[in-house]
Amino acid sequence: MPEQKHINEFLISDDKSRLDVDLIHTYLSKESYWAQNIPFERVKKSIDGSVCFGVYHNSKQIGFARVITDHSSFGYLADVFILEPYRGKGLSKELMKFIMDYPGFKDYRRFMLATRDAHELYKQFGFTPLSTPERFMEIKPFEKYPG
Repeated sequence: MPEQKHINEFLISDDKSRLDVDLIHTYLSKESYWAQNIPFERVKKSIDGSVCFGVYHNSKQIGFARVITDHSSFGYLADVFILEPYRGKGLSKELMKFIMDYPGFKDYRRFMLATRDAHELYKQFGFTPLSTPERFMEIKPFEKYPG
């Protein structure tokens, strides 16, 4: 049974069957700063391999987030967005509350994310800069997906 929460006329749900993959792809590939030009199949595959959360207004998807996880001790929050016309209504905070209260996530040893401009939102939920950045490494062969 899907986890869900109603907030006035909005719904947050983990039901993947409700997700509008075309809308998610359009936002990520054209509007986000972090996934410009991402191919549709890569978005679909990322959804298939993640715990996903949709935000809906009158059954229309207006927001999204996903957590990449081993379902035991680690989670990485990614692709968080609320469509522009629905911003300023507290929906990103409600989405974050829903994710942080999600069954199974509370006992994780580490929960991570990367952001360019939403530090204040994530601080409200306990996220801080890396405590030991010297221990972390990455492979980053490109900044943007090829157009």
